[in-house]
Amino acid sequence: MVSADQPAPDVARAHRAVEPLHNQVYFSPEQDEYLGAVGLRPGRMCYFAGRAAAMGAVGPGTVVATFANFSPSLVARHVPRAWALATPEQVLAARLDGARASLTRLLGGPEAAAAPEVAELAGLLREACGVLTAEGRPLYAGHADQPWPEEPVLSLWHGATLLREHRGDGHVAGLVRAGLTGLESLVTHTLTGRGFTAAAARATRGWSEEEWDAACAGLTRRGLVADGALTEEGRRLRAEVEAGTDALSAAPWEHLGPERTARAVELGRALSARLVANGAYPAGFFPAR
Repeated sequence: MVSADQPAPDVARAHRAVEPLHNQVYFSPEQDEYLGAVGLRPGRMCYFAGRAAAMGAVGPGTVVATFANFSPSLVARHVPRAWALATPEQVLAARLDGARASLTRLLGGPEAAAAPEVAELAGLLREACGVLTAEGRPLYAGHADQPWPEEPVLSLWHGATLLREHRGDGHVAGLVRAGLTGLESLVTHTLTGRGFTAAAARATRGWSEEEWDAACAGLTRRGLVADGALTEEGRRLRAEVEAGTDALSAAPWEHLGPERTARAVELGRALSARLVANGAYPAGFFPAR
């Protein structure tokens, strides 16, 4: 824990620096390539099965509950059918191969993926993850049960994955406490200007325009949205959710302490910037900053 005379690590900043090292895989052609090779269909099936496989051959209800903001009808088109095409064990192995391939490409090739800064950050993340606990964190717990890769680039990806899923489980708990459904959570997040564009959110999460508009109408009746923007109350509620998420995901960074967290942020931002520069994300997917 951080002592009283030390500044607390900036949890949100640390999250933003490290998360791209994990989530780039969802936009990479390597995910479809490697998961397709074991029998899955490209696109959403690879995403749902790839991320859920650590929990076993779960049904659509578990995916909807843990992923939180996807249309149940979209999930049901791909799960449990995925498990008739490939076992969770096959999916997990293929996902690691895909993560290695995509990170290696986006970092700049095998030499860049084996660089000292990759191993250094992997070591910091592995130590940070050592204090994470599984209670109430189903997605994190599934991934934490997987062996920790020793190869630096995969160790980096696994550490970023554990931190991301642990934080995500806490975020879902905060959204539920705030009385937001998965779709309402998605709508309000896009309105903060920090998430996907509304069009990208609807397309990737499987919601129709009618469902989206109905959610906006419900949020308007609650006083959280007005004229297509968050109200003061809506902004306050989202800020409370984000602050609560930071509090629930602070332990690994408090364990590292301010200096080593700052080093992790420095390394993570540099590596993540390289991924972005090398085309990790499609143009127009996120709002202009």
